[in-house]
Amino acid sequence: MAQVIDDVLVIGNGMVGHHFVTQLRTINPTASIRVLCGEPRLAYDRVHLSEFFSGKTADDLAMTTEAEYEQQNIKYVLNSWVSEINKDAKLVTTSTGESYAYKTLVLATGSFPFVPPIPGNDQAHCLVYRTIEDLHDIQTAASVSKVGVVVGGGLLGLEAANALKEAGLDTHVVEFAPQLMAVQLDQDGGRVLRDKITDLGVQVHTQKATQVIEKGDTHRYKMQFADGTHLDTDMILFSAGIRPSDALAKQSNLAIGERGGIVVDNHCLTSDPSIYAIGECALWENKIFGLVAPGYSMARVVADHICDIENAFEGADMSTKLKLMGVEVGSIGDAHAKTEGAQVYTYENQPQGVYKKLVVDETQKELLGAVLVGDTSDYDTLLQYALNGIELPEFPEALILPNSDSAPALGADSLPDTAMLCSCHNVTKGDVITAIEEGNATLGDIKACTKASSGCGGCAALLKNVVDSELTKRGVEVSTAICEHLPFTRQGIYDIVKVEGIESFSELLHKHGKGSGCEICKPTVANILASIYNDFILAKPHVGLQDTNDIYLGNMQKDGTYSIVPRVAGGEITPQKLILLGQVAEQYKLYTKITGGQRIDLFGARVEQLPDIWEKLIAGGFETGHAYAKALRTVKSCVGSTWCRFGVQDSVKMAIDLENRYKGLRAPHKIKFGVSGCTRECAEAQSKDIGVIATENGWNLYVCGNGGMKPRHADLFATDLDDQTLVQYIDRILMFYVKTGDRLQRTSVWMQNMEGGLDYLKQVVIDDSLGICAKLEDNMSHLVDTYQCEWKTALETPEHKRRFVQFVNSKANDENVQFVQERNQIRPATEAEKKSQINIVEVV
Repeated sequence: MAQVIDDVLVIGNGMVGHHFVTQLRTINPTASIRVLCGEPRLAYDRVHLSEFFSGKTADDLAMTTEAEYEQQNIKYVLNSWVSEINKDAKLVTTSTGESYAYKTLVLATGSFPFVPPIPGNDQAHCLVYRTIEDLHDIQTAASVSKVGVVVGGGLLGLEAANALKEAGLDTHVVEFAPQLMAVQLDQDGGRVLRDKITDLGVQVHTQKATQVIEKGDTHRYKMQFADGTHLDTDMILFSAGIRPSDALAKQSNLAIGERGGIVVDNHCLTSDPSIYAIGECALWENKIFGLVAPGYSMARVVADHICDIENAFEGADMSTKLKLMGVEVGSIGDAHAKTEGAQVYTYENQPQGVYKKLVVDETQKELLGAVLVGDTSDYDTLLQYALNGIELPEFPEALILPNSDSAPALGADSLPDTAMLCSCHNVTKGDVITAIEEGNATLGDIKACTKASSGCGGCAALLKNVVDSELTKRGVEVSTAICEHLPFTRQGIYDIVKVEGIESFSELLHKHGKGSGCEICKPTVANILASIYNDFILAKPHVGLQDTNDIYLGNMQKDGTYSIVPRVAGGEITPQKLILLGQVAEQYKLYTKITGGQRIDLFGARVEQLPDIWEKLIAGGFETGHAYAKALRTVKSCVGSTWCRFGVQDSVKMAIDLENRYKGLRAPHKIKFGVSGCTRECAEAQSKDIGVIATENGWNLYVCGNGGMKPRHADLFATDLDDQTLVQYIDRILMFYVKTGDRLQRTSVWMQNMEGGLDYLKQVVIDDSLGICAKLEDNMSHLVDTYQCEWKTALETPEHKRRFVQFVNSKANDENVQFVQERNQIRPATEAEKKSQINIVEVV
């Protein structure tokens, strides 16, 4: 076999390996680069693996594509496991016999999950949580399981527990240590985290040493613990830490640390001057860094060193901010106060499940570390104090106490130029200033130039503050306009439309704007008009403003077909309606899925089929579920007191009443509700924009939580409300949000950005501090009274029905376009399939 020679050969294509390749290609556009990837796909985002169970696909998680690598002239080989490195010959051999010569070798082999040596750990439904293939195995096991256990209560373990919970299993966490997340949190922080996770329905078992996994009595397996207790489960997910993947390096006689890891110097060079190691496989000063940001730093150091650019790895900050099952957790620096002379300030709010801790030096002038559980709003400020040695205020405790006036604001101007804004891409405040001085005058330009906020996104708010501050200092006006055509914020546009009684986009543009509008201002104004007047969105003055989903009253999928999402209020449905959904799905060959919002989605409908399908559904008593709109989506409910022995109120009736009241309400972003019949919280109300939980005396109201890319736990707004007061408060909250929220702003961000936050919202809604509550209630009553099913209206008007055709200039369909069913999509048939004239069903 002919030998292939590469200047730079990379073993491993995880997040760090991929980052190295892109960095090197940026510095040297002509370098010969080849990647040997052990997995069947190129790099993907392991940080967000758990989102696979809430709807993301492998494509969504992908960080690159084969086409992008080919375009950048980066050679790659998938499913390529390296079995041997010949250092003398500078030759790498794979398990299938291929050989690759190199001038420079980069080991980015990462790590592998540690599975404790427990007898019985190798059985069919005992799995690990590391790769996309692992996720498919977990999904398969979960489909035939009711109870799942995660072994390991660290960061990865709780991520894995979230995956099982998202998969619908009764979930347990088993941890050998006395607390959860013992590395990042102190004992009290671990206790608060445990309480919050338990409240979410995940059972936590600490100080448990598993002795054996054997056949269970009531479930598939029984875990026998050293203390004589046991736990029955159907599947087990091991997430008890990671170990560096250093076997290949050890076999090649590279220097290995006493407890594992490939020893590297400040340039990430191994004991062989032609071989580097980066990421979780590398051991620097006897430390393994298990976060992605330090791995990215190593990747940049190696890319620079190969290109003779001076750079060195000097360690990395291991502070972290994350959300585990909706619970905010932050850890900074010396969280355990191990520094000599360290002193501690703590704050705990038990009713709200908030714990905060500051660790300062003996002079109380330097922040050494912090722990935050339940509320990480102070994280960015505290991190900058810690990283940049900024002197603490006279009363450091003011930094973590609520509503404290003695804590000076740490604005963008307070940060030194060396302040690290984006640790994923190593972007400092000085880098941002340089980018501005080079002519980048917008936030988008600076993101593109520096890559800041393009990693985990956690620095987005701080980056914007710095950019706005620096532009303002240079005399550049920082615009708050939504676009060039309308020089106003969304709230400003709302106020103009409301006060002046403007009823169309053209009238608004004529009086207050310029040009003809764009893809930003048109849908925004359409949303505002619908929020105020509730006119039919496909009426002639409005139809040209809508995006694709609103125009066709359905979500367009990636293959060009549309989804059908009827409303199923509160998840309650009759047998007749279930039968009708099945008949429609069968007739039109639609993929069906029961969603987390307790309704049934039908996927794969072609545009010309939409009217026929909806005529059948509406005749059977269904109406649109507004899944295509920035509007109320669902009100999730448990079965409540009607069936559940723990239920204290009729949560199903309340959910149905709320969904029927607010259906069709257009807002800055989508809105989701949850109603739980007791504090066991089976409807997960505390992760919703509006959450309602039954008590013996009424209802507790939670506000401004959400799932998604930036999940947030909802805040308790009011307790023990009667039905009338509950609805009154929700009316006011939603209309205040509709009036003041920014474009595409979730309720969680809306409240976080509101001066005064939750307390201010309570003053407006409960105390009527602005004197607008009566008006807000009137506005909501108008919207409730003028509700219409948009599909029913569309079907009643021939001119609207004419929109749903395959070709705009013909009523005919192209019969040559054939579709083949797959598990989750419909794709055009291949030429060979057309010629075969055989009905083909593929399962993927």
